[in-house]
Formats: sequence, C-alpha cells, structure tokens
Amino acid sequence: MNIEQDKVVDLEYKLTVKGEVVDQSEPGEPLTYLHGHSNIIPGLEKALEGKAEGDTMQVTVQPEDGYGERDEDNTEELAREDFEDDIEIGETYYAQAEDGSVIPFTVMELNGDMVKVDFNPPLAGEVLNFDVTVVGVRDATAEELEHGHAHTPDMLDHEHDA
Repeated sequence: MNIEQDKVVDLEYKLTVKGEVVDQSEPGEPLTYLHGHSNIIPGLEKALEGKAEGDTMQVTVQPEDGYGERDEDNTEELAREDFEDDIEIGETYYAQAEDGSVIPFTVMELNGDMVKVDFNPPLAGEVLNFDVTVVGVRDATAEELEHGHAHTPDMLDHEHDA
C-alpha cells in the first residue's frame, strides 16, 4: 500500500539541523499522521507521497516548505509580571490567544521589567534534514477522516467528546 491522501502513516524519523539532532522518534514509537491533512510539515509530506512500508529515505526541507522564514517583526516585549514562574532565556512558554488557541513563544532577553519574546517557531528559517523510515501504511477510519488526524492506540476514546 502506498502513501496517498487519507492514508495513516507510521514513520520513524530523525531530524537534524546544521548537523545537530533536534528531534527523533523513540524506538518502537513511530510518528503517526494522516496523510494529506497538513498534520506534518508540507515538504516532508510531499516527499513521502507514493512511498510504501519499508521505504527509507533522506529528505531535505527548505524553510518555505518547513516552518517558514523567520519574521524579525514577530517579536514583542511583555511585562515580567505577566509570567508566573522564573523566566529563563531560550525557554519556550505558551500564551493563550483570545480565540482559545495556544501560541508558543521563546524568551529572547530580560530587560528590567520587560521580557523580549519571539513568536517565530524555533525552527523557522532553518533547513531541515530528515532520515525517515516508513514502518506502516493503512487506510484511515471514518472517524479519523472526520477529525482530520490519525488516532493511535494510546489515545483515549473520550478525548474527542469535548
């Protein structure tokens, strides 16, 4: 079975940026995603199209097909009092937007009562190098198609009842 729209894919992967491993799947715990639903970065999804179980490949993804280019204007100064914990430079924190979505940001610097933060994804502007192995391909269930993402065995059935 080949990877195409609406297939659930299990991938083992290692992601390197500038020769440094920044993320990888754990042995026996592949990344599971629903193909064709923008659940993974576009450049990797495009490269996997048509592949089959057992295929191994190296994929280089440019920023425009990954996490996008860095936007130097996508930074902001926040009041230190808005933070509940100690603040560490380089750490990622999360803000809740008015629509309820969660927005990650990274602390760039502390300046008196102000905290300079960066809303760019940490890997924005980076060339991503993936080593991937396709370990499984199957048809998606009707529920997975309805929800727009794959369900893994460790997901609880009631997770989507909210």
